[in-house]
Amino acid sequence: MASAQLTAVPGSDPLPHLDTATGLARVMPAELRTPAQAASWALTEELINEIKEADTILLGLPLYNFGAPSSVKAWVDHLIAPGLSVDAETHAPLLGGREFVVLASRGGGYAEGTPRHGWDHAEPWLPHAISLTGLEPRFITAELTLANTNPAMAELIPLAQQSLAEAERAIDALWTPVPALA
Repeated sequence: MASAQLTAVPGSDPLPHLDTATGLARVMPAELRTPAQAASWALTEELINEIKEADTILLGLPLYNFGAPSSVKAWVDHLIAPGLSVDAETHAPLLGGREFVVLASRGGGYAEGTPRHGWDHAEPWLPHAISLTGLEPRFITAELTLANTNPAMAELIPLAQQSLAEAERAIDALWTPVPALA
């Protein structure tokens, strides 16, 4: 990746969730939108414009109770917008062609062969949730992140360290070193 621009960071400044007052803004003609729907649509436009201006989108995706945090769900909900992220007539995606890197973290172990394999409902959900937009996430995941703080997981510390090291190597591999100027 040559350059990167960070877009919205769910969790640090939570987006409002769609509700009965705002959710219909995505399917309501502009002239019929209530003030709450108009404000929600304006936020959606702002978020989608950030993505359109970015070469790279970086998303932190912690696993909360086996799923994505509601703040990430709210971000995705705002991204599904006919006419902005999806062509309203052809349904063609409008946000593809960008790097979308997802840094995922899991307090426990959910990889194949572990007792909780298949319990991670965040990583499999995200590609489906944003598929209409054309964004295709590349996941870099660190597991067992609670091993250093949870005494019951102490025996897993070496595996946690290995998982973190692999994730860090994958992150480092995303960027090509820039040659030094002479």
